Amino acid sequence: MLEIIIRLALLFCSISMLGLIYRVIKGPSVADRVIALDAVGINLVAITALISIVLNSHAFLEIILLIGILAFIGTVAFAKYLEKGVIIERERNH
Repeated sequence: MLEIIIRLALLFCSISMLGLIYRVIKGPSVADRVIALDAVGINLVAITALISIVLNSHAFLEIILLIGILAFIGTVAFAKYLEKGVIIERERNH
């Protein structure tokens, strides 16, 4: 029973990933694209965790952590770019 539920969760996460990729490509605004890209990162974490459960392996835990960190850093960078127009600010001492 648990395996059927996990496989259904994988199916639904995959379907939602397709919807999110569509939103990243066709989003009406840049902010919508950034939010969809963050949700893609969250879905990748969920899919990787579900595959780890199906395969009964702990090898994917580091990958889950890495995807989560990269998704967070990417979202923060995009938000800063949308707010200020630059990601890395350089001070001029002239």
